[in-house]
Amino acid sequence: MIYLKLLRESLIFAFNELVVNKVRTFLSLLGITIGIFSVISVFTIFDSMEIYLRDSINSLGSNVLFVQKWPWADGNIEWWKIMNREEPSLDDLKVIEQRSELAEAISFMTGTNKTLKNGNNIMENISVQGVSYDYPKIMSLEIQSGRFFTELEANNGRGVAIIGATVAENLFPGTDPIGKNIKIGGYKTYVIGVIKKKGDDAFGNSPDETLLVPVNYIRNFINLRRSGGSTIAVLAKPNVSNEQLKDELTGILRSHHRIKPGKENDFAINETSVISKVFDGLFGIIAIVGWVIGGFSLLVGGFGIANIMFVSVKERINIIGIQKSLGAKNYFILFQFLFEAIVLAMIGGILGLLFVLLLVLGVNALFDFGMVLTLGNILLGISVSSIIGLVSGFIPAFQASKLDPVVAMRSLS
Repeated sequence: MIYLKLLRESLIFAFNELVVNKVRTFLSLLGITIGIFSVISVFTIFDSMEIYLRDSINSLGSNVLFVQKWPWADGNIEWWKIMNREEPSLDDLKVIEQRSELAEAISFMTGTNKTLKNGNNIMENISVQGVSYDYPKIMSLEIQSGRFFTELEANNGRGVAIIGATVAENLFPGTDPIGKNIKIGGYKTYVIGVIKKKGDDAFGNSPDETLLVPVNYIRNFINLRRSGGSTIAVLAKPNVSNEQLKDELTGILRSHHRIKPGKENDFAINETSVISKVFDGLFGIIAIVGWVIGGFSLLVGGFGIANIMFVSVKERINIIGIQKSLGAKNYFILFQFLFEAIVLAMIGGILGLLFVLLLVLGVNALFDFGMVLTLGNILLGISVSSIIGLVSGFIPAFQASKLDPVVAMRSLS
């Protein structure tokens, strides 16, 4: 009960400081408010970006491996050697399908940019992706209307396509595109499905301006050996680790390519964890930058709280004398002023968080970006402001607790 009473009195004294000394308290709390706003707004922006990026990475599949020509590595790769490698081929796909025991699904993917036409409606430089039948099992694909192509259509290279929402809107304004034809680089193609509208992902890719066709059909437009971006995506079976699948794929492809023992692979097997590690380092640096940006304001705010508390001790020295003469212990006086300092600092912290919330609401209203003020950042802001109040108020509170009651009482005269 005594601590509840202490907290109640500290709240009263803290709010009295706000009411009686508005300008002084406002200026002193401004540093805490700006500091918390700076730190939490930086963390909120980049936490939102991190969530967005990780969602985009996860859409590729954490248990999916990508057989490609180029590795997802740093700038130290010997690019002149890798340039001479051949792109993954349909023969590689067939061999993996025949020999792999750990793969749940396997899909070949390649692409090019082409002009699309439907009568007088034209779209230029649109991404046309050639994929094999297992593509929906591996990659995130939501079909709004229509269907995906059948295994027979995929194997025979039929001229069928699933188009993105933006492609559908531009080539077939006001009409249903299902069952209608478009021309891809002069080739008549039958529309069998429309992809659900999603917008751009973190890497600037969007299914809305994409068109999917069977990989055996896209061979009419491009040479797969020279496409410059062929990929074989392999989904691991349940309870199979990426490392196990990677070892199996390495053995299969080295055998198929007849690579002698001791020779380097002429292919790369990539996984999304490589991208995640790069972003982990990036966001670690950003966190340091956020603390540096807000640290100076928090330091100034701490001095402001300390100044308020020194003045508060001086103004209430006679009250301290009366309390001590009535038997108040040193810890009672110490906690009284410490609680007051913490409450004042938390007021500044809460104001900073309110400004962050306004920033989040404003950004979400003006831009197509899901900015989120997480519970973790709210608790961080309150915790940091509380610690600043505790550290800044300790010396004034300690001095108040050590006052001689006789000396303090003299101030009444």
